Amino acid sequence: MTKIDTSRPETVLPTPSHTVGPFYGHALPFPGGGDIAPVGHPDTIALQGYVYDGEGNPLPDAFVELWGADPDGNVPTVDGSMRRDPASGGFLGRNGVEFTGWGRVQTDANGHWSARTLRPGARGKSAPYLSVCLFARGLLVHLYTRIYLPGDDAALAADPLLSQVAEARRNTLVATDGALGTYRFDIRLQGEGETVFLEFQ
Repeated sequence: MTKIDTSRPETVLPTPSHTVGPFYGHALPFPGGGDIAPVGHPDTIALQGYVYDGEGNPLPDAFVELWGADPDGNVPTVDGSMRRDPASGGFLGRNGVEFTGWGRVQTDANGHWSARTLRPGARGKSAPYLSVCLFARGLLVHLYTRIYLPGDDAALAADPLLSQVAEARRNTLVATDGALGTYRFDIRLQGEGETVFLEFQ
């Protein structure tokens, strides 16, 4: 029998009584949740980043849900993100052709997430963006934010939502441009560099 030294808090593993739920990782992940873009589509972009708590530690069991318009700025209305076999109830996955605009990814053990989707087009007066809903332990109510893509400074400056955000905090809503159609977007729940979260009424 292994004896655990309980005299030091850092040697005791957290249990459900030590960690505020809910715990999403048991029921909500699904295969291919981050593969939103149809296979081989020329407007595919890759997004990746980390989710950090208020102390700057990565969250290994958070969920990032993404919704985005298609490259023409239209909101997709097709079903199919979580198709199931009507006979067995098993998960069939996406069909690889239709773009639903929606996906859900879980952070890994290092708090990292990634997804492939289509570059969203502008809608109305808004600069192109992806809507984000974040679920994590300790959050009894999920959080909403947006990911704006860099590159068009005039469109970002004219965006109705971004123009209401203090200039010093706008960068928390804009992804960092990487190479070959990749973007990084970290989500910080509290503290320095806290992501701007939105409240819908």
